[in-house]
Amino acid sequence: MSCGSLEKLLTEISQGSISVADGLNLLRENPVLDLGHTKFDLQRPARNGFPEVVYGEGKTPEQVGEIFARVGSQANVLATRVSAPMAAHVQSVCANVEYNALGRTLTLITKPIVWKQGEVAIVTAGTSDLPVAEEAQVTCHMLGVRAKVLADVGVAGIHRLLNNLPEVRAARAIIVVAGMEGALASVVGGLVAQPVVAVPTSVGYGAAFAGLSALLGMLTSCASGVTVTNIDNGFGAACAACRIINACEGSHNP
Repeated sequence: MSCGSLEKLLTEISQGSISVADGLNLLRENPVLDLGHTKFDLQRPARNGFPEVVYGEGKTPEQVGEIFARVGSQANVLATRVSAPMAAHVQSVCANVEYNALGRTLTLITKPIVWKQGEVAIVTAGTSDLPVAEEAQVTCHMLGVRAKVLADVGVAGIHRLLNNLPEVRAARAIIVVAGMEGALASVVGGLVAQPVVAVPTSVGYGAAFAGLSALLGMLTSCASGVTVTNIDNGFGAACAACRIINACEGSHNP
């Protein structure tokens, strides 16, 4: 049940057009879509403003295909960490599914997206960080928040960031995606007033330890208030940024 539907139901109960007992029955009706292998949470938007998102890794193409086919009739669907073979299967069993090969996301839009006010800037240190940035951008869009990627503006050529600083500062929230030592998060955090969500990536040579160096660098940032997600977690960063946008609007409606 969406937030709008829940509000309508509660209003009707308060006005007496629906009894409390009938209202309870409606609330209990189909809170979870049970597919056997997956119990899809249909009431998550009403609780925290975001729908459940499908994590593709570890699932079979058939499982993800059934989720899209069944859930897509009721809501928009987003899946992350989707391989090309899995995407091909889902597209064969469900129409209008779009695959973003760079970000490894799969989307099905069957309901109009209600856009929030404000934009997220997604700033990447290098071109190699784009897969994570793309996952973040697609997630933002599916959650109703416009996002723009500013790519390859890392600290090795700091003038590239400074040239794009007006666009960065125009955003309501900022996601910084960087591998290597992860210094870009501290630099951006020291230049803007907006909330900064930092994503360490697994980009880098040996001592980068598959993103651990960037993670530790971001966690020990001298720029106050920088929030850090898990390694390569563009999805999580997008959710954090979208929560900030929702809070600015004073609402968590999807």
